[in-house]
Amino acid sequence: MSEPPIDVLPASAPAAPPGDGAAAPPRTRWLWVAAALLLAVSVAGLALAWFVQQRVDVLQQELVRRQQDSHSQAAEARMLAKQAEEGMREAAAKVALLEARVAEVSIQRGQLEELIQSLSRSRDENVLVDIDASLRVAMQQTAITGSAEPLVAALRQADERLARYNQPRLERVRRAIARDLERVRAVGVPDLPALSAKLDDVVRLVDDLPLLAVAEPRKPASARAAPTPASQPSAPAYSGPSAWAEAWNDTWTSVSQRVWSEIKSLVRVTRIEHPEAMLLAPEQAFFVRENLKLRLLNARLALLSRQYEAAQSDIAAARTALARYFDHSSRRWTQASELIRQVAASARHVRVPRPDETLAALSTASAVR
Repeated sequence: MSEPPIDVLPASAPAAPPGDGAAAPPRTRWLWVAAALLLAVSVAGLALAWFVQQRVDVLQQELVRRQQDSHSQAAEARMLAKQAEEGMREAAAKVALLEARVAEVSIQRGQLEELIQSLSRSRDENVLVDIDASLRVAMQQTAITGSAEPLVAALRQADERLARYNQPRLERVRRAIARDLERVRAVGVPDLPALSAKLDDVVRLVDDLPLLAVAEPRKPASARAAPTPASQPSAPAYSGPSAWAEAWNDTWTSVSQRVWSEIKSLVRVTRIEHPEAMLLAPEQAFFVRENLKLRLLNARLALLSRQYEAAQSDIAAARTALARYFDHSSRRWTQASELIRQVAASARHVRVPRPDETLAALSTASAVR
């Protein structure tokens, strides 16, 4: 086998520096490697960017889809909330209706229980309850009218009813009723209608009462007792001198008596306790009588309203006016003064006792079964 020829450089050519020919190929190789790496990184970056972009697009689509789903769910939730609110309102209305029905049923149940209890009461309890109710109504009527008659009538009826019932265990109630009845009867309650009638009589008498300041003519007793001419015996048919003398004497006596009575009527002696009563002008007599009537009518109204202090004050003022301005010797004045005195003595506040003993006995008898 032949060996390859060996090139021999000429001697005149300069020698190459050591290491230059050997270093050139590795540098080029590194450049290519770097370029390849850079290209690979770029491709990887582009691939990664494309993948990220795809991922972002997918996420955006998912986000949009979920947003649309959330909007639909929110609308559905609002619709459900509205339906739930309407359902709650209907439920509240039904609950209120049920509560009203329950309250009505409870009231009816209470009334039914009371009815059953009232039906299941014994005869004794019914009698005691009726007597208690009648007594309380009578007490109210007594407080309104100021008269003890309603309470007396109620106690009497209760005693008669218990007497007809004839139960030994109710004898204590009858004894209590008897004691209360005695106490109520012992109270002297003023009779207001009678007192009002007396004051009305006095008011009617005021117009006829004679005043001290107004002198009224008085008919003398001799004139009242003198016989009338029609009642005198007729003169005898025969008339002599003695008959003429007797007739003349009778005529003169009659004329003289009439003249003397007229003279006496011109002067009138009266004892006046209050001199100011004589100073009353004749035109003021009307106002004196009307003021006295007003006082009496005010006293009557005060009695009917059971204001006894005001009635006593008006009666005292009326008695003062009656004693000051009117003639005491008149029969009508005496009658009016007596009526006013009776009214003043009877017009007083009297408290009607309560039948507490009877009510306590009824409560005790009702508690003991």
